[in-house]
Amino acid sequence: MTVPTPAAISAPLTLAHGPAWTNRFALAPLTNTQSNADGTLSDDELHWLEARGRGGTGLVMTCATYVVPAGQAWAGQLGISSDEHLPGLTRLAAALRTTGTVSSVQLHHGGRRADPTLSGRPNQCPWDDPRTGSVAMTTAEVAESVQDFVAAAVRAERAGFDGVEVHGAHGYLVCQFLDPRHNDRTDQYGGSMENRSRMLMEILAGIRAATGPDFQLGLRLTPEGNGLTVAEGVEVATLVLDSGLLDYLDMSLWDVFMSPRGDVGARDEDRLLIDYFTGLERGETRLGVAGKVLSAADAAWCLDRGADFVSVGMAAILHHDFAARSIADAGFAAVAPPVTREHLAAEHVGRDFVDYLAKGWDGLVSGG
Repeated sequence: MTVPTPAAISAPLTLAHGPAWTNRFALAPLTNTQSNADGTLSDDELHWLEARGRGGTGLVMTCATYVVPAGQAWAGQLGISSDEHLPGLTRLAAALRTTGTVSSVQLHHGGRRADPTLSGRPNQCPWDDPRTGSVAMTTAEVAESVQDFVAAAVRAERAGFDGVEVHGAHGYLVCQFLDPRHNDRTDQYGGSMENRSRMLMEILAGIRAATGPDFQLGLRLTPEGNGLTVAEGVEVATLVLDSGLLDYLDMSLWDVFMSPRGDVGARDEDRLLIDYFTGLERGETRLGVAGKVLSAADAAWCLDRGADFVSVGMAAILHHDFAARSIADAGFAAVAPPVTREHLAAEHVGRDFVDYLAKGWDGLVSGG
């Protein structure tokens, strides 16, 4: 006999716009390298995401999906930069809808972390970066990039998705603009926090204005790192929460149980990283956290700590129905790696995705 899971993780989550999620689990936007070479949807990508919808996940999100070819960061990345991507995206949105999940596309531009061998042009970022061969964007090019994100969101809505999430984390283009170490631009997109966050805020406002009243808008942020201290991460989070533009803020914490890595002062030495964000005033905006949530108990702990939902990555790779199992059994925990290729194939993880995991995640796939 199982112990009932705390009701919080199985409760529906209502948002300011669009449909309620059936529970407090979201699929994290996971790099998987299994789309077609031209960025169109592959059958493996479809089956991977559709299975997580069938597995009871409240929100199913795509991998980081490039909004313009120059922003593509790896081979096999899903694209939303052209109407040529629409047929596959429409097919995916329809398939997810039949599972009962809410669907979202994560909008992404690699900036200086893009792959110029894929785009055929030098990388662009807020500043000249000789180390990566990246060149500083002009003011006009920044404004054009804002419109690339907005156009991609409109394309997602046309395809039938319930919303989009802007990728503002992990050192990609939007996060690069936030970086106070390097973004010393002298136009309105550099220098002060107000200016460094201007591109992000213009993207969010542009998407909100260009999409319908039932379209959900989320944002993924990094709490610290990539040039930001915890205090600056909190400042950015507060800015977007106060704007009223977002339905949810998705904080990528690496590990929900970790302490800040940087100096936070003697008064905050025992404060966990999650606490800096769950304690923020958020109005109607929902707050999610991600990072090593591997059991029903982990998810319940995050909600007890003040989060509204959890984004699940590794656990959802290991179990397509991690959400449903966690809701049914308070003692459920993901299987411990390593796991076989056969296990992952049975969980609807495509061959290219398995190869990526075997190369990039030491000890995850048995036999390499």
